Amino acid sequence: MNPVPESLPSVAQPTARSPIDFETDLGPLPLRGELPDGLVGALVRNGPNPVFPNPAEHWFVGDGMLHAFYLGDGQVHYRNRWIRTQRYLAERAAGKPLQNSLGQGGAKDDGVANTNVVAHASRLLALEEAHLPMEIDLATLGTRGPTDLQGGLSGPFTAHPKTDPQTGQMLFFGYGTPAPLSAGMRFGVIDADGRVERLEQFEAPYASMVHDFAISARHVIFPVSPLTGSMERARTGRPPFAWEPEYGTRVGLLPRGGRIEDMVWWRGPACYVFHVMNAFEADGCVHVDVMQFAAPPLFPRIDGTPAASDKEAARLVRWTFDLAAAEGNPSPEFSQRLLDPTPGEFPRIDERYTGRPYRHGWIASHVGEGAEMHLYCALTHLDLATATRESWFFAPEDRVSEAVFVPRSADAPEGEGWLLAVAWRAAEDRSDLVVFDAQHVARGPVCVAELPHRVPGGFHGGWFPAGFPGATR
Repeated sequence: MNPVPESLPSVAQPTARSPIDFETDLGPLPLRGELPDGLVGALVRNGPNPVFPNPAEHWFVGDGMLHAFYLGDGQVHYRNRWIRTQRYLAERAAGKPLQNSLGQGGAKDDGVANTNVVAHASRLLALEEAHLPMEIDLATLGTRGPTDLQGGLSGPFTAHPKTDPQTGQMLFFGYGTPAPLSAGMRFGVIDADGRVERLEQFEAPYASMVHDFAISARHVIFPVSPLTGSMERARTGRPPFAWEPEYGTRVGLLPRGGRIEDMVWWRGPACYVFHVMNAFEADGCVHVDVMQFAAPPLFPRIDGTPAASDKEAARLVRWTFDLAAAEGNPSPEFSQRLLDPTPGEFPRIDERYTGRPYRHGWIASHVGEGAEMHLYCALTHLDLATATRESWFFAPEDRVSEAVFVPRSADAPEGEGWLLAVAWRAAEDRSDLVVFDAQHVARGPVCVAELPHRVPGGFHGGWFPAGFPGATR
């Protein structure tokens, strides 16, 4: 164990988001049920875990911590480590919290790397959206440092790059670049061997927090929602990001083989999207399935009042872009259709179908309505072909993470495999790794690996199969 200094404030009543103050290696963990045969590799989750909790600091900017579960030989082992960013090292040296303003950073700031963890070209990358990727050693969770892929990258790099399963290319973007909190954006492509083969700059209709994007077989889709960015506000102590619905929603469609000049900006009503489930093309249209909020929780209006209740819920909505409508029209309008009424967030799919027509999706879902809504206490499987759903419900005060799909085999049909998530047990203030049959979620977990401590609520994670360097013990 590697505890932080004793001056770390204690949390009298821990919540699902409360940070922990140690690093440890544990295992084999106690199991209920049995691990499925063939489920061998590592699940790694990322999220904010401030070394020195600062009530004045937005949850989104806490120091990144990785939590890894290594599965194999019928056992589960666990390891957690802070990511050794420059800020983390400076805080540990200073013995106190250091300010990190949302949407800002200096030339020597390498970020907090606290949002996602992905693999590409045998590299494990910890990501957030204002800095370069941070390379990690999976076997140890040791920090190798920020990478610009041999000089090919610069500026912000999204926490949600998309890997095309057909080409092996990783597509990415960055917003607020080159000037922070500006309307400038970048789009790029990394080939299957890890070389940057395209990096271009463009201007969005206005400055916005663009957390996610989508790809289809022939297009890249950039959703720009009116959670606007402003350096002038940030400099005068007002919200760097604020909700301004009068701007409406704008969505850029860029042909994958085209020039930036070929981008068409579509119009739609004001809404906010943190996460995209998938996108695909059919019948002359591009369809983008998103978890759509009427207004963003956790962020204010310009005057500082909340833009939405903390229990504002997203639901799965399909945006449709009729490409024929864009011919000769510089600002066409896209349509929207509710796909499923289940409230929730953190959508995942069988990523072998990224950018292609698909059937199965999974979300961390809520139970109840309005002020009585219990957040993230269920996992829900959505079958989009039959418009049906099934859920597993945890205790109302428990919280479950985003679930990660793992195919049963490389050639298994879509959606056949397992679903892995981490559940916080509120009554015991500790967490479990839970494993489900992905298409039979309502039957409950087939295996539970018990941790003696809490895994703080984080953002995203990934599965790294046997064969990826460091995925097995």
